[in-house]
Amino acid sequence: MAAAATRITQLMVAKPCISASHQSSRSSIACFGNETKGASWTKLRSSTFLSATQTFYKNCHSNASKSERHTVKAMAAGGDKQALPGLPIDLRGAEILVGTWVPALNIFETSLRRGKFDESRLLPDGSLMEITKVYPLDAVFDSPEDVPENEVAESVKQDFGSIDILVHSLANGPEVTKPLLETSRNGYLAAISASSYSFVSLLKHFLPIINPGGATISLTYIASERIIPGYGGGMSSAKAALESDTQVLAFEAGRKHGVRVNTISAGSRAAKAIGFIDMMINYSLENAPLQKELTADEVGNTAAFLSSPLASAITGAVVYVDNGLNAMGVGVDSPVFRDLDIPRAPKN
Repeated sequence: MAAAATRITQLMVAKPCISASHQSSRSSIACFGNETKGASWTKLRSSTFLSATQTFYKNCHSNASKSERHTVKAMAAGGDKQALPGLPIDLRGAEILVGTWVPALNIFETSLRRGKFDESRLLPDGSLMEITKVYPLDAVFDSPEDVPENEVAESVKQDFGSIDILVHSLANGPEVTKPLLETSRNGYLAAISASSYSFVSLLKHFLPIINPGGATISLTYIASERIIPGYGGGMSSAKAALESDTQVLAFEAGRKHGVRVNTISAGSRAAKAIGFIDMMINYSLENAPLQKELTADEVGNTAAFLSSPLASAITGAVVYVDNGLNAMGVGVDSPVFRDLDIPRAPKN
């Protein structure tokens, strides 16, 4: 489920660093967020094929008439540095920047120093994902026009010059536990402002420093198009707006700067604020086509793919990472289906 009561924004940032030996500019990963429990933003890595802190290389050609190509390498599990044929993804060496909600900044930095995020920062080779810099970032003010993403964008520009990948993972619904019929105007607009408009504003201010061929990703949830009782406070409307904006922004950013815009619809434990997340997880296990646990790594693998040249022709898409639950029209765990011969995963 999508985060409903936490403010998180992430960036994948490119820090040009010309290497005489490789003639390449090194991109760095920067994550803007403030999640203090679980640190899901650290999961943009793979325990199998893709590694989130692998460096993202962009070939630099001396001949200006030739178009630039992105070259990446896929990594095998266990830190094997042998490139996998046909899957050119390599993001090793990327630097990570984190922007976190201002009131939670001290908590985040303290938790980071004390190692509370170490488990989720663990990489396949046993090392920890390092964070280069933490920026203060806010996205909820009296009116949407007051959101100062331009300040952090300018700071990143001064520090790193340009970026390749922008990840928006910010959502907040102050009245998420209220049914929509009981949601106030302020609560509804706050959900839209923090969860949807913040992406529009963030992309607006960062687009000038995103390199052509770059990618942006946001996180959405199936409540945007299906009824999820309990996911209230205008959050379902905010996610619907986010997905609609993804399509429009894909056109505008694509035509203006050659930048791709996609969103991932996934399940996670981030929406504990709705109060029955464990029941929703159990429902998914019983009803999804794939009866297995959905891991953050699987979401991270998809994000790594969408941000890489392997997805160079994909934009304006909602990509579902939910074991196929979005395709189901009924809950097959219902007693009304007890006499049907429905294939089920064997119980352990």
